[in-house]
Amino acid sequence: MATLLAVNSAASLWGPYKDIWQTVGNALWRRQPEAVHLLDMILKKHKPDFISLFRNPPKNVQQHEKVQKASTEGVAIQGQQGTRLLPEQLIKEAFILSDLFDIGELAAVELLLAGEHQQPHFPGLTRGLVAVLLYWDGKRCIANSLKALIQSRRGKTWTLELSPELVSMTTRFTEELMEQGLTYKVLTLVSQIDVNNEFEKLQRERGLGSEKHRKEVSDLIKECRQSLAESLFAWACQSPLGKDDTLLLIGHLEKVTVEANGSLDAVNLALLMALLYCFDISFVEQSTEERDDMIHQLPLLTERQYIATVHSRLQDSQLWKLPGLQATVRLAWALALRGISQLPDVTALAEFTEADEAMAELAIADNVFLFLTESVVVSENFYQEEFYIRRVHNLITDFLALMPMKVKQLRNRADEDARIIHMSMQMGNEPPISLRRDLEHLMLLIGELYKKNPFNLELALEYWCPSEPLQTSTIMGSYLGVAHQRPPQRQVVLSKFVRQMGDLLPPTIYIPYLKMLQGLANGPQCAHYCFSLLKVNGSSHVENIQGTGGSPVSWEHFFHSLMLYHEHLRKDLPSADSVQYRHLPSRGITQKEQDGLIAFLQLTSTIITWSENARLALCEHPQWTPVVVILGLLQCSIPPVLKAELLKTLAAFGKSPEIAASLWQSLEYTQILQTVRVPSQRQAIGIEVELNEIESRCEEYPLTRAFCQLISTLVESSFPSNLGAGLRPPGFDPYLQFLRDSVFLRFRTRAYRRAAEKWEVAEVVLEVFYKLLRDYEPQLEDFVDQFVELQGEEIIAYKPPGFSLMYHLLNESPMLELALSLLEEGVKQLDTYAPFPGKKHLEKAVQHCLALLNLTLQKENLFMDLLRESQLALIVSPLEQLLQGINPRTKKADNVVNIARYLYHGNTNPELAFESAKILCCISCNSNIQIKLVGDFTHDQSVSQKLMAGFVECLDSEDTEEFVRLEEGSELEKKLAGIRHETRIHILNLLITSLERNPPNLALYLLGFELKKPVSTTNLQDPGVLGCPRTCLHAILNILEKGTEGRTGPVAVRESPQLAELCYQVIHQLCTCSDTSGPTMRYLRTSQDFLFSQLQHLPFSNKGRTLFSHTIEISTILQYVVGRNKLLQCLHAKRHVLESWRQLVEIILTACPQDLIQAEDRQLIIRDILQDVHDKILDDEAAQELMPVVAGAVFTLTAHLSQAVRTEQKQPLVLGPGETHYAFMLESSFTPPPPADSPVVGFASIGDSSLHIILKKLLDFILKTGGGFQRVRTHLYGSLLYYLQIAQRPDEPDTLEAAKKTMWERLTAPEDVFSKLQRENIAIIESYGAALMEVVCRDACDGHEIGRMLALALLDRIVSVDKQQQWLLYLSNSGYLKVLVDSLVEDDHTLQSLLTPQPPLLKALYTYESKMAFLTRVAKIQQGALELLRSGVIVRLAQCQVYDMRPEMDPQGMFGMRDPPVFIPAPVDRYRQILLPALRLCQVILTSSTAQHLQAAGQVRRALGVEGVTQSLPFIIAQTRGIDSARAFTLVTLSVAALGVEGQPLVLCCELHWPALDSYLNETPQRRTEYLILGILNELDVDVNEGSLMELQGHIGRFQRQCLGLLSRFGGSDRLRQFKFQDDNVEGDRVSKKDELELAMQQICANVMEYCQSLMLQSSPTFQHAVCLFTPSLSETINRDGPRQGEAAPFFLYLRIKLL
Repeated sequence: MATLLAVNSAASLWGPYKDIWQTVGNALWRRQPEAVHLLDMILKKHKPDFISLFRNPPKNVQQHEKVQKASTEGVAIQGQQGTRLLPEQLIKEAFILSDLFDIGELAAVELLLAGEHQQPHFPGLTRGLVAVLLYWDGKRCIANSLKALIQSRRGKTWTLELSPELVSMTTRFTEELMEQGLTYKVLTLVSQIDVNNEFEKLQRERGLGSEKHRKEVSDLIKECRQSLAESLFAWACQSPLGKDDTLLLIGHLEKVTVEANGSLDAVNLALLMALLYCFDISFVEQSTEERDDMIHQLPLLTERQYIATVHSRLQDSQLWKLPGLQATVRLAWALALRGISQLPDVTALAEFTEADEAMAELAIADNVFLFLTESVVVSENFYQEEFYIRRVHNLITDFLALMPMKVKQLRNRADEDARIIHMSMQMGNEPPISLRRDLEHLMLLIGELYKKNPFNLELALEYWCPSEPLQTSTIMGSYLGVAHQRPPQRQVVLSKFVRQMGDLLPPTIYIPYLKMLQGLANGPQCAHYCFSLLKVNGSSHVENIQGTGGSPVSWEHFFHSLMLYHEHLRKDLPSADSVQYRHLPSRGITQKEQDGLIAFLQLTSTIITWSENARLALCEHPQWTPVVVILGLLQCSIPPVLKAELLKTLAAFGKSPEIAASLWQSLEYTQILQTVRVPSQRQAIGIEVELNEIESRCEEYPLTRAFCQLISTLVESSFPSNLGAGLRPPGFDPYLQFLRDSVFLRFRTRAYRRAAEKWEVAEVVLEVFYKLLRDYEPQLEDFVDQFVELQGEEIIAYKPPGFSLMYHLLNESPMLELALSLLEEGVKQLDTYAPFPGKKHLEKAVQHCLALLNLTLQKENLFMDLLRESQLALIVSPLEQLLQGINPRTKKADNVVNIARYLYHGNTNPELAFESAKILCCISCNSNIQIKLVGDFTHDQSVSQKLMAGFVECLDSEDTEEFVRLEEGSELEKKLAGIRHETRIHILNLLITSLERNPPNLALYLLGFELKKPVSTTNLQDPGVLGCPRTCLHAILNILEKGTEGRTGPVAVRESPQLAELCYQVIHQLCTCSDTSGPTMRYLRTSQDFLFSQLQHLPFSNKGRTLFSHTIEISTILQYVVGRNKLLQCLHAKRHVLESWRQLVEIILTACPQDLIQAEDRQLIIRDILQDVHDKILDDEAAQELMPVVAGAVFTLTAHLSQAVRTEQKQPLVLGPGETHYAFMLESSFTPPPPADSPVVGFASIGDSSLHIILKKLLDFILKTGGGFQRVRTHLYGSLLYYLQIAQRPDEPDTLEAAKKTMWERLTAPEDVFSKLQRENIAIIESYGAALMEVVCRDACDGHEIGRMLALALLDRIVSVDKQQQWLLYLSNSGYLKVLVDSLVEDDHTLQSLLTPQPPLLKALYTYESKMAFLTRVAKIQQGALELLRSGVIVRLAQCQVYDMRPEMDPQGMFGMRDPPVFIPAPVDRYRQILLPALRLCQVILTSSTAQHLQAAGQVRRALGVEGVTQSLPFIIAQTRGIDSARAFTLVTLSVAALGVEGQPLVLCCELHWPALDSYLNETPQRRTEYLILGILNELDVDVNEGSLMELQGHIGRFQRQCLGLLSRFGGSDRLRQFKFQDDNVEGDRVSKKDELELAMQQICANVMEYCQSLMLQSSPTFQHAVCLFTPSLSETINRDGPRQGEAAPFFLYLRIKLL
C-alpha cells in the first residue's frame, strides 16, 4: 500500500507523457534508429494511457487521508528514501487542483511538486499556475503522440518513408486503439473539452495568471482538441473509417456551429475533412491493380449496409445546425455514389447510385458552394494543411467532371436568371428575391480556392488544356512537365468548362467569372494559359469589338474599354484655374462598371505578376498601351478605390526592370505625385491632395496604400538616379518626403474606419524605407554637393534616399521618434496576448522598424567616417547613443529595453526576436553602453525578469518547437526554423562580445553572475535553488548536454555545429576569465558534472551525418583547399628562389675580391637592390610569408652598404686640379674646413638622398610588420643599426683635452657631414611619430631575446642622437621606461641562476646587459636620470638579490693570475658582468641628477619620498656588518641620490681597477663596504627632527671612520703584501699589472684624502666643531683583523707623512 501511495516526482500526468512524445518524435520525425526499439517498449508500457485517452486517475479516500496528513507524516517519493513533509499551503492547493481537474489527490500533489521543480522555466508564475500548464501539456503530448502514430500508418494518401518494421508497429498499435473505440473517445473529448468552460473553472479557483499564462493555457487546450480531431483526419486519409465510426462522425457534425466570422473552427474543419476523405473514391482513376487493392481496403465497399445506412442518414430531411455543412457532406456523398456507379459489378447498389443526382440537388439547394467559400475555404487553418486543399479541389473537379449535366443545368439557370433580371431592370422593378446564384457561387468558390498556393501545388493547372502545341519561347512550362501530350479526359472537361463559361457570358456572372479566372491564373503556367485565353477570345472580334458578338472577357475588349473611359473622362477635366476635379462627382463610370473594371484589373495584376512574358507582351502591344491608359485614368476624376487598383496594376507591371525604368519617367511626367510646382498654378494637385482631403475625410486610404506598394515595387526593380532631371533638382527626394512626412509621420494621427488599415499603411510605407536603406551603400560622392543646371541656374541635386534616411535615423528626428514609439506600442500590444484588428500588419511594421535600425547600425560607421572626411555641414550621432535617450512618453531611457522585450515573444514572433537579437548584438560591441544596458535591464524587477526569460526562451526555442520535417515541410516552416537558429547564434555572439568587456556587462547579467558584488563572489546554482532564476548559462548547458547520456554524444555537435561551437566558446571564456573562472568551474564540477559528460565523448564524430546539407558547400570548401595548397606551393617555391638569391648576393658581397667591383659601383648596386627589394615587399599584394627571407637580405645588404660607405670615408677625394684633401677623414677636428667656394660634398658616392630613401623604406618595412613578425623586425633592427652607424663618427675624442680644442672652438665649429646626416636621420625617424615608437618600445619590453637586445640597442642609438628628447618623452609617458625598470626585479631570479657553476643559457645575461646599457644611456640625460628615479630604478636595484650572491674567488686566481679565458666565463666574471652595469648606472644617475643642484634634489625627494630616504642611510650604515657590500652600496647610492648631494659625484673604484677590488672584497662585509664606498658626502639638505638628526650623525660618523680606514689598507703593510703577488712580466707595450695596481691604489687614496679635505673644510668656519681625523702614533697598528674584526682602527699620523 505504501508503494501505491508513493508520489511520482515527475508527475504521472505529465512526465511520462512528455517522454512518450519525445520518443515518438525521435523515431518518426528525427528518424533515430535507436529510438525504434524504445518506442516499441513505451507503446507497450503506456498502451492503457492511449486506450483510456485523457482519463484521469479518480479521487480516492485513502489518498485524501494520506495527503491530509502529509504535513505531519509526510509522503513517500518514488526513488527516494524516507518521506517528505508537505506544507499546509501545498496540501490546500492539491485539494483545489484535485477538484478542478477531477483527478486523484496524489496526482494533484505530483503536479504541484513538478510545477515547483519546473517553476524556473516559467518566471513569474506560482507552482499552482505551472501545475495547470503541466496538466494540459501532458494532455497535449499524448494527443500529439496519437496523431503522429496515426500519420505514420500504412495507407492510401501519403507515406512518411519510414522503415517497414516501424510502419507495421504503428499500424498494428493504432488498429488496436481503433478497435477499443478510439473514434467515440475522440469525438467525446472534442465535445466535452471547451476553452470557455475550462477558463470559467480555472477563474473560479484562481488558476489563471498573467496574460501570457492565459494565452499558454488556451493554446494548450486548443492544441489538445486540434490534435485529437486531426488524429481522426489522418486516420480517414490513410484508411477510411468504418460504418459505425462514420455515423458517429456524422452525428457529431450535425451539431456543429460556425465561429463569429461565419467560418468553421480548426477542430470542426478537421472533422469535416475526415468525413470527406471517408467518401473519397478518387482511386477509381488509377490503374486496375491499384484500384482493386483500394476497393478491398475501402469500408464503403467492403462493409455491408455501409452505403445503405449512410445514404439513409444523409437523405434524412432533418436539418443540421449548419445546413451548409449538411449540403457539403451530401455533395461529397453524391459524388462518391457517382464514382461507385462507374465501377464494375455494382448493380446491387443501383438503388443508391441512381440517387446521386437527387442528393447533389439537395446539396445545391442548400447553397453548398457558398458554404464552402464562406465557411471552409476562408477558414484560418484551411491553407495550413495540404490535404485539405487537395480534398476540396477533388470535390469541385469531381462535380465538374462527373456531373456535366448538373453543371449545364446551373448555366441554363444562370442565363434564365440573367434574362429575368434584365427584364425587371427594363421595367423598373426589383429583381425577384427567389433567384438562384449557384453558378455564381461555384465560380467564386473556384476563384477563392486557388487564390492562394502556399505549397506550390498549382492544382489549377488541371483546368487548362492547351488547344495547340506550346511555343517554347512564350510558354513557361507545360502540364506536369510533359508537352504535346494528350491530356487526360478529366483535364479536357475542366478546360472546356472554363472556356464555355466565358461564351455569351451574362452580365450577372461577369464578375464571378473574372474572379474565377483570377484564381485559376495563380501560378506561372496557369497565368500564361489564362493570358492566352484572353488573347484568343478577342482576336476574332477586333473590328466588331462593340458588337453583340464580341467577347467581353478579352484583352482587346478590356483595354479598348479603358481607352474609351479615358477619352470620355478626359474631356470633363477642368482647367488648372477652376475648381479641382477631385471635387466633381464621378461621371461616366457606374458602380457595376467600376466593379467590373476592378475585377478585370485584379485579374490582369495576377496574370502579369506570375508571367513576365505576359507582362512584356501587354506593354509592348502597339494598340493597347496599358501603362499609358492607366496613367491617363489616374489623372481623371474616378473614385480612389479604382485608382488604387490601377496603381496596383502598375505595380505588377513594374516588376520588370525595363518597364519600371520607363514607368518612373511616366510618373514624373504625369505628376501623380506633384514634384514640380508651376508658378501659375494656384492649388496643389496629385495624390498628396487625395490623401489629405479625400481619403482622410472618408477615413479609408486605399489609394495611399496602393501608391506605397507601387513605389515599393519600383525601387526594387529599377531606380534612376536622374529622376526628374530638367524639370527640378534630380533625385528621389520628393517621393521620400511625401512618404515620410505625409504618410508615415502622420499615420498615427489619422482616423480609420477600419482599425486594421492603420497598421496596413504603416507596414507598406515602412517596407519602402526598408528597401531604400537596404540597397544603399554610403559613398564619398554622397557627401559632396552635386550641382546641376536648371533653367540657366545651378542648383544642388538631391541626395540619395538612403542618405536622407540615414541622416534622419542618426538624429533625434520625428522619424526616429515615431519608429521607437511604434516599437513601444507594438510590444505593448503583443504583451496583451489578445487578437486585435491588423495584428499581422502591426507585426510586419514592427519588423520593418527593427530592420531599419539594424541596417542603420550596420552602415553608420562608414557613413560617419565619410561624413568626417567631407566638408558637409551635417551633425549626426551614433544610433546606439540615440537609443539611450529619454523616451518622451515614459520619461525613461527604455528604448533598448523595448527592443529587447521582443525576445519575450520569440516563440510566437520569431522574426521580431531575430531582429531584436541582431540589434542587441550590434550595440553590445560598444563598451561604453554595457554598463548603461545593465542598469536599464535591471532597473525594474518585473521587466528584468521578462528580459531574462526572453533571452532564455530564445535559446531554448528548440525545445518548444514541434518536430518539423524540414525536408518535407513548407517553405514557411523551413524559414522559421532558420530564423530561430540565427536568433540563438546572435544571442551567443552577444554573450561572447559582452564577456570581453569590463564588468558589469550584459553577459554577466544574462549568465546569472553578481552585479552589485564582486563577480568572483557569485555562487551559481541550479534553477530554483536559493531563488536562482533560469539563466542563459543554464540554457547553454542544456543545449550541450542533450545527447550526452547516450553513445552518440551531444546532439548540437552533430546537428548544429556552429551553435555548439559558440556555446563552448561562452563556457571557455567564463572559465578563462579570472573573475568568472572560480564560480563557473565550481558550478560545472559540483552541480552539472559537465566536464566528464562532455569529455567522455571526445573526439566528437559525425557518423552518418554531414555538417553541410548541400554538396555545393562541400565542393566550395574543397576548391578553396586546392587553391590554398597551390598558393602554399607557390610560396614555397618563391621562398626557395628568394633564399637562393639572398645567398648568392651575400657570397658576391662577402667572398668575392674587393677589386672585382669598384667601391662606387658597389654602393650603387647595393642601393638599387635595396630599393627594389623594399618596393616589392612594401606592395600591398606582397605575400607576408616571404618577409623573413627579404628581411634577411635587407640585413645583409645594409651591413655591406655601411661597410662600403665607411670605407670610402677614409679615402682621399679629388675635388679638382690640385685640390686633394681628406673630405671625410674621421678625425675631422684635425682637418681644415672646406673652402667657402667649394661645393657641398654629399655623403659618399651613394648620396644623401639615396640614404634617406633607404631609411624611409626600412622604417616602412618595420611598420608593415604590425604586431606580429618580431623575428622579421629583428633583422630590420639590425639593418637600421648598421644604417645609423654610417652617420656615427668613429674614434671621436671623449674630452676636449684629447681633441686638443677649446670649448669655444668646439661650439663654433661648422656642421660636418656626420652631424648633418645624423640630424636628417633623426628628423626622418621622428616624422613617423608614435607608430614607430610603439613598435620599437614594445619589442624592447617583450618578445624574443635577440629582438629585445636589438630593439634596446636601437633605442640606445636613437636616444643618444635625439636632441629634442621626443623618444625619451614617449618612453616616459607611455610607461615603457617604467616597464623596463620594473623588469629588473623580474630578471633577478634568472640572473641568480647564472651564478651557479654550470649555468643555463647566457641569453638572459646578454639581455640584461643590453637593458642596463640602455638605461645608462637614458641616465646620461638630465631629464632621463630624473625619469629613472621617478620610475624607482634605485629601489628596483636594491630589491635584486643577485648582487648579494658574489661567488667565492679562488685565491690562486687573485691579482690577475686567472685561468685562460673560455667561452663561458667563470662565475666571478659573470658576477662582475652583472654588478658592473648596475654600479655604472648608479654613478651616471648621480652625475646627471646632482648637476641640477637644489631644484633637482627637491624633485627627486618628491619623487621618492624624503622621510623614507632619510631613514635609509643610517639604517644601511648601522647594518653594515650584516648587509652584503653590493646591496649596501646600492642602497647608500639611493640615499645619496634622493637627498640631493651637492659637490663632486661619487667616484667608484670598481671602474678603476677590478683586480684590486677583488682582493679586498674577500674580506668581511664591513671591509667590502669600505671598498665600495669611495667618494665624498658634502652636504645633506634634509629636514629631520633632533632625535633623528643625532642618530643620523652617529651613523654618518661611523661611515666616515670606515672610509678613512681605507688608508691603512692601501698605504700600510697590506700594500706591500699585494705587490708580492704580482708578476713583473710584461708583454710588448702592455703596462705591468704591478703598475696598474699601484695606480689604482693611489687613485683610491687620493679620493679618500679629498674626502678628508672636505671634512676639514666643513668644520673650518667654526672651530667649535673642529674634526680630528688623525691621532699621533709612532707604531703601525697590528692585529687589525683580530677579535674586533670589522671595526675601524685608529689612524696614525705616520700614514699621512709616509704618503707625503
